[in-house]
Amino acid sequence: MPKSSAQLGLAVAWPAFWTGVPIKIVVALIFLALGVHPWEMPGLGLLLLLSVPIDIWALSLSARTVFLERLRVDPPESVGITLWWQGALLSAIYLPLSYAIQSGVVAGAKAATGWIMEFEWLKSLAVAERISIELVLWAAPAVLVLLMLAYGWLFLFGRLIVRRQATGAKTSDSSYQALVRRWDLLRVPADQPLLLTALVGTGVVLVLLFWTAMPVTTPIPHESYVKPSEKIAPPIKPAEKLPKIEKLLSQAEVAVKELEAKGPKGSKRKLQEQAPDKPEAKPEAQREHASPAGPGNA
Repeated sequence: MPKSSAQLGLAVAWPAFWTGVPIKIVVALIFLALGVHPWEMPGLGLLLLLSVPIDIWALSLSARTVFLERLRVDPPESVGITLWWQGALLSAIYLPLSYAIQSGVVAGAKAATGWIMEFEWLKSLAVAERISIELVLWAAPAVLVLLMLAYGWLFLFGRLIVRRQATGAKTSDSSYQALVRRWDLLRVPADQPLLLTALVGTGVVLVLLFWTAMPVTTPIPHESYVKPSEKIAPPIKPAEKLPKIEKLLSQAEVAVKELEAKGPKGSKRKLQEQAPDKPEAKPEAQREHASPAGPGNA
């Protein structure tokens, strides 16, 4: 038997949470397939509305198990819906206050951390080390306060809601074997073929609904998205490219041979064009060589 109210609240709320989460995930996936985002309105409102019967069923199953197995009392018939509306009322009051407290603690921790990081010996550290120290300084008190707030909710849920329901319930006079059988019948009813048929039928309907909606609601580019106008080059086919390459190579070879054949003739013509210019320099050279000999001979 749970010793504290927080343990009692955790024993009921934690299994109920994980009992309902898989079903809610399936509902969220169907919403996504239908093009409705479960984290935005109206998808979030629909998800919360559909979560009400799931939470009532999960709380009823979890509370009946705890009452029979640990508290040895007969659970009331309406224990699920009672725990749900009282827990919803508690959350509506407690969670906004917790959010305000947590926000104030985070803001104060960041301000204090900023003041501490102004010390000169901390400024001389590397950037990575300063980031790590800053994160630890403001995250540590924030996490501690968050854990304390979570503990406070579990304590109030177990003290004001679960324990009150357990106190008003009748003590069970059944034997342990009878309690175990009753507990098993809560999880697996006596008409197992009917349960199996209902589960399989529901699963088939959900799968068909999911895959029917998927092709219609496949994500498409937004209207503001500009598609690139560049055309994708077709794939290269070696069998078609090789003949063209061979033809180009043969044409290039012929052109090179023609240039080689024309090369010597073009050089001879250039030499002939430049040849008349050189003899004009010879008379001047002859005069220079002949000028010293003229006076001597004279």
